[in-house]
Amino acid sequence: MTRVVCPGSFDPVHKGHLEVFMRAASLFDEVIVAVSTNPAKTYRFSEDERVQMIRDQVSSISGIIVEPMGNGLLADYCARKGARAILKGLRNSQDFQFETPMASMNRHLTGVETVFILGDPEYQYVSSSLIKEVASLGGDITDFVPKSVAAKFAD
Repeated sequence: MTRVVCPGSFDPVHKGHLEVFMRAASLFDEVIVAVSTNPAKTYRFSEDERVQMIRDQVSSISGIIVEPMGNGLLADYCARKGARAILKGLRNSQDFQFETPMASMNRHLTGVETVFILGDPEYQYVSSSLIKEVASLGGDITDFVPKSVAAKFAD
């Protein structure tokens, strides 16, 4: 069985993330969406809320598991889960430049490979940070996130 980990904070999960998860599910036997929390960052949604928002969207897709990553290194998490690879969606060359050193470090630490997949061009400019900014200024984010996620901003 080929297991891959898709890590991220997903604050909030958006349609670009979901598109990558669905494509991953068609390429790998099992996809673990690992929701991470960086203590140095401030989040709009709690870890539990982020996990649940993703589960609500992928529950009908076979082979996708969503769980909190917990503390520690991603490479160690992958080793504990028996994942052969990390899957990262890329929107542009800046994402590649940001992800490459981390991919090299993870491979050095435990031998886990990182696989990059290009995101759908429709979502290349979409980021969770931009979505939060648009929402905070009263803008419509429904083109970028599922309706149930957009509704969470109104809560």
